[in-house]
Amino acid sequence: MSTLGRSGVEVTPLGFGAAPLGNLFAPLDDERAGEAVAAAWQRGVRYFDTAPHYGLGLSERRLGAALRAYDRADYTLSTKVGRRLEPADGTGDDLASGFAVPATHRRVWDFSADGVRRSLEASLTRLGLDRVDVVYLHDPDDHAEQAFREGYPALEKLRAEGVVGAIGAGMNQTEMLTRFVRDTDVDVVLCAGRYTLLDRSAGTELLPLAAERGVSVVLGGVFNSGLLADPRPTATYDYTRVPDELLARARRLQTIAGRHGTTLRAAALAFSGAHPAVASLLVGVRSAAEAHDCADQFTADVPAALWAQLRESGMLPREEGPS
Repeated sequence: MSTLGRSGVEVTPLGFGAAPLGNLFAPLDDERAGEAVAAAWQRGVRYFDTAPHYGLGLSERRLGAALRAYDRADYTLSTKVGRRLEPADGTGDDLASGFAVPATHRRVWDFSADGVRRSLEASLTRLGLDRVDVVYLHDPDDHAEQAFREGYPALEKLRAEGVVGAIGAGMNQTEMLTRFVRDTDVDVVLCAGRYTLLDRSAGTELLPLAAERGVSVVLGGVFNSGLLADPRPTATYDYTRVPDELLARARRLQTIAGRHGTTLRAAALAFSGAHPAVASLLVGVRSAAEAHDCADQFTADVPAALWAQLRESGMLPREEGPS
C-alpha cells in the first residue's frame, strides 16, 4: 500500500479503472461487471476509480453496487468532478463520447465551487455511498481558469471539512498537471497515457517534480488504451486508430519481451510502476478473466536483461525504467 501525498489515504499498487463498467466502446451486462470487480478484489485490488463521465453515470452505479459486498473501510474509492450530468431526452446513444449507453443525460462542463459540490453529491447518490476517499478535477484542459480559481479551492475546502480524504486532478496531459503539483496543495495527480513504453513525456518534468514535492502520482492508460495490451492493426492508441509507426514500435517491443520470456503487458506494467513518484496503476478491465490476467501480468517477473536490451537498442533512455 502507498499513501497519497500527506493525506493518509492509502491505495494498492494495482488499481481498478472502472471506465469499462460504463460500457466503454461496447455493451457490458451488470453480472459481468460485478464479476470483474469481485475478481479484482480476490486478487488484492483495493483501489477503485470511476467518474460520472463513464457511461453517463453507469460506471458509478455498477461499481457502487459491486462494492456493497465489502466493508467500506477496506477499500479506497475515487471519483471525479467537472462534468455534471443533466437529464436529456434519451434519444440516440453516447457512442460519440465512447460509451455504448442511451443518451439519457448530457454532460455540462462545470468547475465552479457549486458545480463541484453538486457533482460529488450526485456521484454519492449513484454510488449508494456516504463518502468517497479521493476526488479529482476531471480533464480541465479547456477550463483552466475556472478549475484553478473555483474548482480547486472547492476541493481544498471539502478536504478541510473531512468530506474527502485526498484531492487532485486527472488528465491526459502533463503540462497542467505539473502546474497543479507546483502551484497547489494537491495530494495526488492522475496522469493517463503519458508514462508508458510508448510515451514517456511525464518523466521529463511531472514525475520528478511530484517526487520532489511529495505529491503522489496515479497512472492510468498504461497500455495507451489497448495498443500495449495487444498490438494489432485494429488496436487503439489513446482511443483513436493506431498510427503505423507506433504499431510497428509496439510489435517490436512485444517481440523483445517474448525473447526474454515475458509479455508486453507485463513489461508495460513494470515500466510504468517503477518510478518512485508512482503510487498506483489504474487498469481498466471488463471481465473476471481480464482482472485475473492483469493481476498475473502485474506480478510477473520481468528480467533485467529486457530493460538492458531496450536501452541498448535505443527504445528506452538509459536513465528510465526499472533497474
